[in-house]
Amino acid sequence: MPRKKKKEPLSGVGEKEERMYEHIKESAQKSGRYGDRAEEVAARTVMKHHKEEGHKKGQ
Repeated sequence: MPRKKKKEPLSGVGEKEERMYEHIKESAQKSGRYGDRAEEVAARTVMKHHKEEGHKKGQ
């Protein structure tokens, strides 16, 4: 049976950033800190970190 492919909220980041995104999202949802915006906040946080590290899209 084929697996369903998850929609990727972050494109152009590596595995480390993907794990970071999942961790932040799950933590925010668990604590109820951001309500419905947990995914958005996690994505923005990871992209900010990615940019600060000097990475280009796709690295």
